[in-house]
Amino acid sequence: MSALPNGPSFSHMGIYVRDVARMEDFYKRVMGFTVTDRGNLDTPRGPVYLVFLSRDPEEHHQVVLASGRPDGEVYNIVNQMSFRVPDLAWLRTLHQKLVTEPGITEVLPATHGNAVSVYFRDPEGTRIECFIDTPWHSEQPCREPVDFGQSEIEIMAQVERIARASKIFMPREQWVAEMKRRMEAGIHA
Repeated sequence: MSALPNGPSFSHMGIYVRDVARMEDFYKRVMGFTVTDRGNLDTPRGPVYLVFLSRDPEEHHQVVLASGRPDGEVYNIVNQMSFRVPDLAWLRTLHQKLVTEPGITEVLPATHGNAVSVYFRDPEGTRIECFIDTPWHSEQPCREPVDFGQSEIEIMAQVERIARASKIFMPREQWVAEMKRRMEAGIHA
């Protein structure tokens, strides 16, 4: 998916962590990221150890783990990090890993009509969403639970019913075309 010309396009996110080794292990082993670089950086607030990770060979890094998250800090200003995954089978396999992975909490399979997601908290409490897009657009916010014990056909039939019940429902292609038109026209609301 390409960004519109002459403006920013999202590239990566960095998060402060308490235990770099534990978080690196999780993002490599469970999420399938590759370490692309690592090292110390002197900053005005002191030295920070950084681990750069990516799942895209075109992107040097998509996630950066940075040392320095204070112990006892219970509030994380990052609402969530979201990752698009290849397909529903990949998402279901990830869900199976997550429910048995020590330190992972709040595992929630859900649909928004326009996506099927698994939400969870990583070993240090940052909320992660892994998702697939569906062929539909539906009004947001919307979140309904999904039972990954069902077949893929049953899951997608449920998701389509939820999407179609929305006040605003259309094929995703139509929604994308409308958003592109609005963005190119400079319509920001």
